[in-house]
Formats: sequence, structure tokens, C-alpha cells
Amino acid sequence: MKEQKLQIFLDIISHYFNQFGSEEMVVDTPYLLEGKLPKVLDYTGVIGISGAQKGVVYFSATRKLLSSILSSMGERDTSEAMYIDLAGEVANTIAGNARTEFGSEFHISVPFVFKGAPQSIVLPDDERSFIIPITWLSQIGEIVVCLED
Repeated sequence: MKEQKLQIFLDIISHYFNQFGSEEMVVDTPYLLEGKLPKVLDYTGVIGISGAQKGVVYFSATRKLLSSILSSMGERDTSEAMYIDLAGEVANTIAGNARTEFGSEFHISVPFVFKGAPQSIVLPDDERSFIIPITWLSQIGEIVVCLED
């Protein structure tokens, strides 16, 4: 994946958090995941990509980060289902906005969402995966992007 494509995802996630207006989201230096499984945080939403490009995009966050998002939205429901839905919503928003940049042949799946660490997350073996660490209101999350060039 080329750097300009990675910048699209950086812009999308920055825009997502800027809509809440309270504190600026901090993006740490993206890095390449090499030869190991990506870590996951408390909740993770995974979007499969098919069509002209293939790969995966996922958003993983701590419960506290998701709680901060819910609070900023004015949402009072802090049920387990709400955290799971929000992780999927953020992942879907990221991938959906990327679709507007990459075009109509950038097909996204419905989110697959889980709590905790699964047995594994399958990332394409033949492509590089980039991790974008984020911090917002002192809470952490990550966006993982793995798309064929």
C-alpha cells in the first residue's frame, strides 16, 4: 500500500474525531506490522474489502475510548451491545469514507465485531499491514489497514 493511500485513512479518522470538537485526536506514527498478528484492544470492528482492491480495515479500541465517544455523542446507553455496535460503526465509517476516495469498485463488507481477543485475525499474507495508533481524551485505539497495491 502506498503512502498516499495511508494518508486517506489518517484524514478519515481525524475527521471522525474532530466532529466531537472537544479535544484533538493524536495520531502516532503509523508503522508496518511485520510477521506477527496484530494486537487487538477491548473491542474491534473488522471490514473486509473486495472489488478492485482486496484486504481488510479494522478499528480496535479500549472500552474507555468507546465510552468517551458515546459520552461525546450524548449517548447514555452504555450497555455491552452499544460498545460492540460503536466499534462496528467506527470501522464502517472509516471504510465507507475510504470508498468515496477509492471509488465504487471499493466494496466493503458489513462489520464483523468482537469483544476481546479472537483466536486470530486473518490479514492477507502477501500484503503489508499498517497500524495507525490513535489517542483521544487520553484513551487509545488503532486502525489497521491492509490493502493490495
